[in-house]
Amino acid sequence: MNITVPEGKDPIEYVWGDLVPEIGRAASRLSRAVTTKSTLGLREFEAARLRIAQINGCIVCMDWRTERDGVKVEDTFGESVENWETTDAFDDRTRLAAEYAQRYALDHHGLDDAFWERMSAQYSQAEIVELSISIGSWITSGRLNHVLGLDTVCALPGQ
Repeated sequence: MNITVPEGKDPIEYVWGDLVPEIGRAASRLSRAVTTKSTLGLREFEAARLRIAQINGCIVCMDWRTERDGVKVEDTFGESVENWETTDAFDDRTRLAAEYAQRYALDHHGLDDAFWERMSAQYSQAEIVELSISIGSWITSGRLNHVLGLDTVCALPGQ
């Protein structure tokens, strides 16, 4: 870990809550809102979230599956996300969510007019903004936790 955490303190709570309470708690609220308030379908939500987890290299996030009303994506979903370009397990929206997550994380300047035409054909303007905020949140929290060495002690809610 790259931050010294007092003995007996939870590293995530200490860094996100105690060290920088105003910013950390606000970031935590954003993260929680992205997970609990999303209007996106579970498969497209998870395709984007898992693609960012794969790019960030976060083992915990790659193993996590968001649950909604007792439903989770199948256990093999992560493999489909890795192979988003060729899998037959995805509909157009899910495939596009994985593509958007990858391009947002690795080549955001390369999001051209042709891509936005495809996005606008599948997603409403509100859904595009929601997906964009969600992806940005996952990139930020995943990379922050990795850079500070917290991804070795990270546990998602309910684990």
